[in-house]
Amino acid sequence: MKLLPVIFKRQLINYLSAPATYLCIAVFLLAAATAGFQIEKLLEHGSADLHIFFQFHPWLYLLLVPVLCTQLWSDECQKGAIDFLNTLPISAFELAVGKFLAAWTISGLALLLTFPIVITVNYLGDPDNGTIALQLLGSWLLAGAYLSGGCFICALTHHRLAIFTLTLGLMLAVSGVSSAIDALDHQAPIWIIDSLISLSPLTRFDAISNGVLVLQDCLYFISMIIAFLTATTLLLKLGKG
Repeated sequence: MKLLPVIFKRQLINYLSAPATYLCIAVFLLAAATAGFQIEKLLEHGSADLHIFFQFHPWLYLLLVPVLCTQLWSDECQKGAIDFLNTLPISAFELAVGKFLAAWTISGLALLLTFPIVITVNYLGDPDNGTIALQLLGSWLLAGAYLSGGCFICALTHHRLAIFTLTLGLMLAVSGVSSAIDALDHQAPIWIIDSLISLSPLTRFDAISNGVLVLQDCLYFISMIIAFLTATTLLLKLGKG
């Protein structure tokens, strides 16, 4: 665990020194502003929270998360540094968690940069800022779950295009669970529908974005992150061995 901060700092510097990071954050913010103010005309709803704005976040992460994941391992492979890293006294756990935390920090930074929308809503209305804080937390947890899945894919392959494609495909498949639930409504046994609902991260996120913070939902995202990082660690150990 001593080298975990070193891995985190190194990966964070890699992100901050890469133009692709700023580009994908700019696209994320532009898409968020467009979705919030133009598509749904957020300000005309007069709601006491930003639920309409946060409804788009699972789709906005389709722009942000795959790009962040492509930067996790591909640079080391292109520079031939992966063999050198394997010779250092760095555990697979430190590599997986350090890189994940750096990517999660960048996604958190992208979320924080949406603060002008929060300020605008506060200026024009009287929103419930406690609910907005919960919605931000839920969005960040969802981003962490997606990124942990991307980390697992990075342990399978180090090619940028493959990482981007597989991560995007995984996120689209997860998004499709909600559509499957709607399609199976009144056509499948209740236990099947309940199982799909419990497995869908979008269902959990929607509950938090409505301002309802339940411990089970938070534990769901945390357990998903832990599960993917554990699988990533095992794959890295196999590759190192």
